[in-house]
Amino acid sequence: MSVGPRITVKSLHEMKQKGEKIASLTAYDYPFARIADEAGIHMILVGDSVGMVVQGRANTLGVTMDEMVYHTRIVAAAVEHAMVVGDMPFLSYQTSIPEALANAGRFLKESGAAAVKLEGGAAVSHIIRAMTGIGIPVQAHIGLLPQSVHQMGGYRVQRDEDRLMADAKEVEAAGAFSVVLEGIPAGISAKITRALSIPTIGIGAGPDCDGQILVLHDLLGLNARHVPRFVKQYAALRKQATRGIKAYIREVQEGKFPSSEHSY
Repeated sequence: MSVGPRITVKSLHEMKQKGEKIASLTAYDYPFARIADEAGIHMILVGDSVGMVVQGRANTLGVTMDEMVYHTRIVAAAVEHAMVVGDMPFLSYQTSIPEALANAGRFLKESGAAAVKLEGGAAVSHIIRAMTGIGIPVQAHIGLLPQSVHQMGGYRVQRDEDRLMADAKEVEAAGAFSVVLEGIPAGISAKITRALSIPTIGIGAGPDCDGQILVLHDLLGLNARHVPRFVKQYAALRKQATRGIKAYIREVQEGKFPSSEHSY
């Protein structure tokens, strides 16, 4: 089932121009990507947050390119409508431009992603410029950078308005089609959004961004870990799943399942 034409870079720019908000989510597997796509989500990021959400790691740093290509491939196979973005993992683009281009190219060639995302502002603008120069669409990411968690001293809100504005303008000039604003006060995000011609996608960055992104498992209430302040839980699937599994265990032990209805 398709809910409309495929979302593209052009579609996202038109949405910003019209003042239409962009709804984005992370996804890491076929079933959830299919559900999100059929619900009408505009953009799906296959985030390196898979390391924390699916693999149970403490941060995103250990995620590999092979893992990202694998998860992006199965998400892309599920999607008919949304734009799929592959997240460049730690050290897949920082070491050299040739390696960055090769790894970004893997997302488009091997996984079916339409674009890649990488973290950093002015410091990685030369990498963004190299990627966009050979036709690889790039979504930038400024503010709180999970791959720099140790350097930043933890997951801290970023408040240096001058630096953030400079980073935003630099990645736009380098050719990024969009920029994620993470962990930035709402007032600063609003100024950045007004200053750019490319869409801003917020996460913990207030309501004035051109769009929003959340981790799907956070939105659905699947995680047992701490829920950040910026997350709104729209469902409680962890509780529902626990109830269902407990009911199954009970019926197996009581001999109620399988009944004749579920037997051949």
